[in-house]
Order: sequence, then structure tokens, then C-alpha cells
Amino acid sequence: MSQLTYDFTGKTAFVTGGGSGMGAATIRAFAEAGANVAIVDLDGDAAQALAIELTDKG
Repeated sequence: MSQLTYDFTGKTAFVTGGGSGMGAATIRAFAEAGANVAIVDLDGDAAQALAIELTDKG
């Protein structure tokens, strides 16, 4: 089975609940597909940790 690939270069994804769980997985997928991402979560520390992780990966 082939894996789908998407190109979100130049697009912005705004994900609520993005600091953990399915939201964080969604953020990672958008980022890997080239999107700019906005991580929104009530847990600011979790959102910040994910932002640092993604920034370190480039």
C-alpha cells in the first residue's frame, strides 16, 4: 500500500489542543508537509515544548 504525501508549503495550519496527543501528531504531520503551524493549547508548557522540538528539527 502506498503512503499518501501532501505539500502544504506556504500554508498555515492552526491546531487547537496541539500540545499533546492527536493535536500534537497533527501539528507534526503539517510541519513535516511544509506548513507553518500555530500550536494552541491550554497547557502552554506542552505547546512551548512542541514548538521547541519542531524548531530544533528545522
